[in-house]
Amino acid sequence: MNKLTTIAVASMIAFNNGINAQDNVKQNEVNIGKSDIRLGSDLMTPEALWAMGRISSAEASPDGKHIVYQVGYYSVKENKSHHVICITDAKGNDNRQLTTSAKNETDPTWIENGKRIAYLSEGQIWAMNPDGSGRTRLSNIKDGVEGFKFSPDGKKVIIIKSLPFHDIIKKNPDDLPLATGRVATDLMYRHWDHYVESIQHPFVAKVTENGIDSEYDIMKGEPFECPMEPFGGIEQLAWSMDSKSIAYTSRKKTGKDYSISTDSDIYLYNTETGETKNLCKPDDYRPIETDATHTMKDQKVNSAENLANNPGYDTNPQFSPDGKYIAWQSMARDGYESDRNRLCVYNIATGDKTYVTETFDSNVDAFCWNHDSKSLSFIGVWHGCVNMYQTSLKGEVRQLTNDWADYVSISPANDGNKILAMRQSYSAPTDIYVVNPGKEIKKTEIRRITQENKHITDQLSFGKVQQRWVKTTDGKNMLCWIILPSHFDPNKKYPTLLFCEGGPQSPVSQFWSYRWNFQIMAANGYVIVAPNRHGLPGFGSEWNEEISGDWTGQCMDDYLSAIDNAAANLPFVDKDRLGAVGASFGGFSVYYLAGHHDKRFKCFISHDGAFNLESMYTDTEENWFSNWEYEDAYWKKNISANAKKTYENSPHRFIDNWDTPILCIHGEKDYRINANQGMGAFNAARMKGIPAELLIFPDENHWVLKPQNGVLWQRTFFGWLDKWLKK
Repeated sequence: MNKLTTIAVASMIAFNNGINAQDNVKQNEVNIGKSDIRLGSDLMTPEALWAMGRISSAEASPDGKHIVYQVGYYSVKENKSHHVICITDAKGNDNRQLTTSAKNETDPTWIENGKRIAYLSEGQIWAMNPDGSGRTRLSNIKDGVEGFKFSPDGKKVIIIKSLPFHDIIKKNPDDLPLATGRVATDLMYRHWDHYVESIQHPFVAKVTENGIDSEYDIMKGEPFECPMEPFGGIEQLAWSMDSKSIAYTSRKKTGKDYSISTDSDIYLYNTETGETKNLCKPDDYRPIETDATHTMKDQKVNSAENLANNPGYDTNPQFSPDGKYIAWQSMARDGYESDRNRLCVYNIATGDKTYVTETFDSNVDAFCWNHDSKSLSFIGVWHGCVNMYQTSLKGEVRQLTNDWADYVSISPANDGNKILAMRQSYSAPTDIYVVNPGKEIKKTEIRRITQENKHITDQLSFGKVQQRWVKTTDGKNMLCWIILPSHFDPNKKYPTLLFCEGGPQSPVSQFWSYRWNFQIMAANGYVIVAPNRHGLPGFGSEWNEEISGDWTGQCMDDYLSAIDNAAANLPFVDKDRLGAVGASFGGFSVYYLAGHHDKRFKCFISHDGAFNLESMYTDTEENWFSNWEYEDAYWKKNISANAKKTYENSPHRFIDNWDTPILCIHGEKDYRINANQGMGAFNAARMKGIPAELLIFPDENHWVLKPQNGVLWQRTFFGWLDKWLKK
């Protein structure tokens, strides 16, 4: 074991025992027996997955010589996570863990021109030297800090805090302190997995020799959130290079208006005058009236003349190093959360906006400015892989990498043209890399600088990954990933799983998941077929958009083409032992296929899938989603052919055709697709006499986040598959 692995294991053991890891660790050294990390088998297990460290952020020092990053470890026994801060040199030769207490320490960033590292611990901002010494608490903010970003001159800091919010859910009477009821007066009373009784606001505070204080709310009195729910963070705010302005993201709507619209904007706040300017819309812009029960697709808000006013998602601003521009990710249309994410560059002096990735017909997933301020690097999916690209301010795009991998983050390496990135694949969990772009793809240098889970992955036998292209029923070509079982024997026949992707517009790219992990499926002796069906990004906008209004059409034919043509013709696939699995839209797909598979499959698993689309329309909290995807409310379904087709082909209408064992999984805190959907499917199956199981999580949302629930999920998942596909 290297030093980082040794201390990580020591820290995890200390965390499990509820003690301070510093009591067990001396100068980052401790004797840990091999049994502490020895797996006992070369096949992936749920416990092996949960033993892996998860890198979640990385930042290069101003001089480019070091990288500070965050790793999360999980204890199945304690059912908790523990987050630590690590550092390495830019060559990856000296990986060390800086924080060793049993407390969570997160969000590391360089301050004081690289002399110190700031981080969060117990809801306050702390700082330490790059060697982990000299720890000092910088803030004493009432109600705690949830995110922060220091200004370039180090004299100010943005602080994210939550404020009480009772515009939608009334505050209960003071004389009823134990009352648990909530009185809601409008939509968006809950979001993702919680009731909306607070919102985040950005504050600016002074940084002095005595610490951080005197914070003030830059959106004081505004009933809007920044960062935006449900996943926004500090990346939605940025400092100008002169430390005088802040660009921030906000959707300044509430209630029903919020629930049907994706119209967020970029605002520029002047810290000296207190003035705020909307960079996306003119000063005299007035909201356009919309029909709350009809798709925004053909409403006036998305008319050609209004598209210049950025009615879609605009998020994640970044100032150019020379201070002349602000770039951000921008979707064109209101109400379409999966519209193509473009890269917009705003000229601060002229107010002109230029979209510099128009020739890249896919999403910009993340980006950063290059040091010359004349170009930007970004990552985006194409043909099932998320690679790295570069664009000039004129929109000249070129590809930098061509890997069977997913780059999941990107930032300056502060060393010439080099880029710091995190990368993963079907066969490798996330690690940190330094990329040195070449003039041609083949001359780009990619150097891995962390090996967080090498001590585990070296003990595992992974299944090989293949690509196959198959014809769809409309005559197009579809990419399918094929993952072979561990210890694959070409002379054997294997049970095979059709993987149905969610979204519905999420790519089947080279992701590494700690739940939907293809290598653990391979370790359990299954072939996996993962098609990039119609509706997924990375194959052009036309392919991507064909899913909306057609959930049960071409994309379902694509699933059957994948299993019939990409899999069933392979000599090692057992056509009599096929299963279909999926989550979210993938779970909906499973419910639909259960009534239309013509006895292809021997079992199904649906996680958090939509079962009854009429119920789903009014159950979900983000109403823009169902409006765009279904086109109309179910009581208006006869207005359009797509709406009529959508509701009439809802899976619950085909229970008469169900004849195959099914496992339904759902979280009761899933407010995107409510748990009644999974319960309804399970109840219907059992009432009909079909073998079925329901795995219900009262404390989980659309995902499964707690370690013991995660292990239970995996054991139940494979127990069900083995029961019906390995007889």
